Amino acid sequence: MSNELESHASAGVDVPSAAKPPRPRRLWPPTTIWIFLLVLVGVNVWTHLPNFFDHAVANIMLMASTFIAVATILIWLAFFSGYRLAIRRTPLTVALALGGLWIATHRIDHFSGELEPVWVVRWAKHPDEMLAKVPVAAGAPSVPLDQTTDDDFPQFLGPTRTAGTDRISLARDWAKQPPRQLWKQPIGAGHSGFVVVNGFAVTMEQRGPEELVTCYDALTGAAKWSHGIQARHQTPMGGIGPRSTPTINEGRVYALGATGILRCLNGSDGKLLWSRDILAECNTTVEEDLNNVYWGRAASPLVVDNLVIVPGGGPGTGPWISLLAFDKVSGKLVWQGGDEQVSYSSPAVAVLGGVRQILIVNESSITGHDPLTGKVLWRHDFEGSSKRSANNSQVVPVGDDRLFVSKGYTGGAALFHISHDDNGNWKADPNSWMKTNILKTKFTNVAVYNGSVYGLSDGILECADLTTGTRRWKQGHFGHGQIFRVGDLLLVESEQGEIALVEASPEAFVELGRFEAIEGQTWNTLCLWGRHLLVRNSEQAACYELPLVNH
Repeated sequence: MSNELESHASAGVDVPSAAKPPRPRRLWPPTTIWIFLLVLVGVNVWTHLPNFFDHAVANIMLMASTFIAVATILIWLAFFSGYRLAIRRTPLTVALALGGLWIATHRIDHFSGELEPVWVVRWAKHPDEMLAKVPVAAGAPSVPLDQTTDDDFPQFLGPTRTAGTDRISLARDWAKQPPRQLWKQPIGAGHSGFVVVNGFAVTMEQRGPEELVTCYDALTGAAKWSHGIQARHQTPMGGIGPRSTPTINEGRVYALGATGILRCLNGSDGKLLWSRDILAECNTTVEEDLNNVYWGRAASPLVVDNLVIVPGGGPGTGPWISLLAFDKVSGKLVWQGGDEQVSYSSPAVAVLGGVRQILIVNESSITGHDPLTGKVLWRHDFEGSSKRSANNSQVVPVGDDRLFVSKGYTGGAALFHISHDDNGNWKADPNSWMKTNILKTKFTNVAVYNGSVYGLSDGILECADLTTGTRRWKQGHFGHGQIFRVGDLLLVESEQGEIALVEASPEAFVELGRFEAIEGQTWNTLCLWGRHLLVRNSEQAACYELPLVNH
């Protein structure tokens, strides 16, 4: 036999070599892979447990672990399974081809409040880029923003910046008395809310390369004037356009753009009276500020006496300025106070311990300032980062010596006691209570009523006892919308643009009615002028007449 093979070889005939043992055929992945996949499942279950992780973090974990699990199975099948080559490689090839095609033809337009990506075709324009200029009628009469009414909503979160009013009594049965739509129309991008004085609504919006301050008739939606500058803030995480809500005071409109331009406009026609570049005042630039205050300037201007006050900031490594105060008529810088980097919260004014002061949540602290000089009266740490776990929600004065504060990103909420001695030494004591598992408000705000505090905690409406921090109930998934209290009722705006009517009661969650107000992702705060509710997002705006008791 040996001689026969040798003769075949000498004749140039192929002779098979010694046969290799066949590769073992593994029908299922080995135990180590199954253990790895089970660990991924366990991690996802853990991160989705209530009160443990921010929902956005849990969603990132879910997306990442799903990708890792699918990739692990495909790689095992392609290189280690022992199946025939066609069976091993085809699924991986198809997955790579489809994934590449999807990436080539689509892009992430933006993210939801829980970091769920929203994909669009790569060549699609943003809605704001397809809008025409604001349609202001030629020869439109001047707007009497210098005249006021008792129903006016002149600033962020209402007349007192507390997201609540007791002026009207809403009807409780929307089935019998439904809200009536007065108008609905397209609007430019941005997270700015409406403010209304004397029946005229002012907001900020992005239309293409222009950042606008715009004025509309609150009851008809007709445009009255607009003022634009060349500025555009856009990030995948935060979206497009201005974030701040304007302030109307004595016929003037004060508006802070996402890139730090503070404008004072004549409310009658929208003409510029003065402007200041806040970033230049604090020795930083738009490019540098984007690295340090990633989601753009979001603070709404506060008018106190003859001053308009906004947060300052500065370069990444400092020095920083907490607050800047300008003369509201001339725009001249009057004072600057504090040395903290900014957050996305807005300043407020309150009387604590018998002393009027300006309150601000900074990047990683809370401070109280003398309104005449900007001097820091007291300071307390409040963890945060304007690049990651941002502070967004407002500090809420409670009584004459306490402050409520909350945040998302597993931060939770706290009640501080503010006091000072006869020598003027101030103290902020957080020992009232501090809890990380309640009222994780992220970029929404709370309403306080009759000893309870209500807020959207990781997108779910929650009620807690204000004195102890004890949760009373948590129910109703609305996403990262906004709330506004009207007497003993809550108007709850969902992230999807619905408006719900909920009882402000610590006893139980009771939803009385709901309707779809606008379509699309809605993060903008609500505005209530009398019985007229104005809502908007980055694509639509609308006004609804709400039913009242005995009407």
